[in-house]
Amino acid sequence: MRFMMLMIPKGYENAKPGTLPDAKGVEAMMKYNESLQKAGVLLALDGLHPPSMGARISFSGGKPSVTDGPFSEAKEIVGGYWMIQVKSREEAIAWASRCPASDNEVIEVRQVQDFEDFPADVQEVINKSNVQTPSGGSTGS
Repeated sequence: MRFMMLMIPKGYENAKPGTLPDAKGVEAMMKYNESLQKAGVLLALDGLHPPSMGARISFSGGKPSVTDGPFSEAKEIVGGYWMIQVKSREEAIAWASRCPASDNEVIEVRQVQDFEDFPADVQEVINKSNVQTPSGGSTGS
């Protein structure tokens, strides 16, 4: 089972462009990342720049509209993620619980939808596409 662990740092929604973590925090996080890698569960990870450097595209009436960050209505912003492959939700939670996060950070653990999770009619639509997913199916989105 694949799980995405989303880092949600409180206050990051107001971070100025170019805001980066300090060396001490990065050092602790790198040790944690190495433990994920050594255990063979880490598939991918990345940190994200603050929303002040991003953009959102909404689709009202099917027409795209771009809003540059920061986003005034944002209350929780993803600051980074890990993609892990483990045997259970409990194991994913255990890994997230070991993270050296600070008091202002929350990790949300979400299971990735795999091909087998979908009903037969949806799997048929997915199979008609030519885009391969890591879980062995294909997807048109």
